[in-house]
Amino acid sequence: MSNLMSAYTPPVLHEPLPTRRAMYIWLDGQRPTAKLRSKTKILNSNEAPPVWGFDGSSTEQAAGDSSDCVLVPVFTCRDTITGGDNILVLCEVFLPDGEPHPSNTRAKLREAAERNADHEPLFGLEQEYTFMDGNLPYCWPKSGNPAPQGGYYCGVGSDEVFGREIVIEHASACLEAGLTISGTNAEVMPAQWEFQVGPLSPLEVSDQLWMARWMLYRITEEHGISATLHPKPMRGDWNGAGCHTNFSTKGMREDGGYARIIEACEALGKRVEEHIAGYGDGIEERLTGKHETCPHDQFRYGVSHRGASIRIPWQVAKAQKGYLEDRRPNSNCDPYVVTRLLLETVCG
Repeated sequence: MSNLMSAYTPPVLHEPLPTRRAMYIWLDGQRPTAKLRSKTKILNSNEAPPVWGFDGSSTEQAAGDSSDCVLVPVFTCRDTITGGDNILVLCEVFLPDGEPHPSNTRAKLREAAERNADHEPLFGLEQEYTFMDGNLPYCWPKSGNPAPQGGYYCGVGSDEVFGREIVIEHASACLEAGLTISGTNAEVMPAQWEFQVGPLSPLEVSDQLWMARWMLYRITEEHGISATLHPKPMRGDWNGAGCHTNFSTKGMREDGGYARIIEACEALGKRVEEHIAGYGDGIEERLTGKHETCPHDQFRYGVSHRGASIRIPWQVAKAQKGYLEDRRPNSNCDPYVVTRLLLETVCG
């Protein structure tokens, strides 16, 4: 008998430590439209999510011979999809030397938000999206088209809305996670929906929109379909998908704020090309002058005008204070970019 056998004692059974899963989420380096990436880290139940890393050469954020990128947690909420004590962790991407990665659009928004904090800006984002089953919108006929647009917007009934159960599941998951979801509705094209986030500060609303997008993608996995943010998922006489952006400053919300709103509209009219370039890829496919849009190379604003670049709600005109709605951003826009551009143009 070997010495090992003669000295053998049964190993001690170690009880597992309480743990939780942390899903780290970040924006990759794909252009012109960044994608969400995510991976799981196992933490002790009372451990805060630490700085972590990933292979940037697989996300178009680094070369293979210098591939390390750094994940710095910036926003955390409950993972209500997997449940328990699990969490979702939204991160900024940094280089190993501590500088923000060139793909890190949140870093630029942080600077703009700090400069303009005295204006107390608030944003509300209206995220439109389309459920897809393969190459077709969810529940569309395999050949031909459904009935023309007209009865689908805010509709009811299985012949007019498709995917409501998924919309409810997504909204519930977001609310239980603590996200500020302020509403949902069926949109103009069948299988097209919208949820709203806000009103919140620029960083808060952008973080929460990215998190809500990730949760939407994750939940549709469970149903064997997908959600697309393509601004014109179906050619022809169908509405595109936007991310209408409601914006106000403290001055706009106070008595006499209507004059500030008009000043903001005039300022936005002087930087049209810069905003259009930052409002999402494929914007010319959606902003054609049809389907409740203003052409991408034109600019106008007006009260209750859904064919304008900037709509001033009738309630705002009546109260002579409030907010404006920038109707130009695409559904696939980066909210860090959109909110920054509005801050820089209107506030300085």
